[in-house]
Amino acid sequence: MNIVKGSIVRATAGRDKGGFFVVLGTEQPYAYIADGKRRKVQNPKKKKLIHLAPTNTVYNGSTDTNPKIRKILNDFNNGG
Repeated sequence: MNIVKGSIVRATAGRDKGGFFVVLGTEQPYAYIADGKRRKVQNPKKKKLIHLAPTNTVYNGSTDTNPKIRKILNDFNNGG
């Protein structure tokens, strides 16, 4: 599955390994990701695509605020 804007991904490397994030944008070979807590929309993490594992979920709505992103990721972070 390709990683596109709105994809829910899991980090597979780095200090954020195992965490879930929303992709705010892509620029080969990188993706800009945020989780709404440590990595906010205003300062997304630039991460290589090979260090991200896509889930089968793509959020098609707006991801422009941190509370929206936290709400989207709530089910993933709580094992649901």
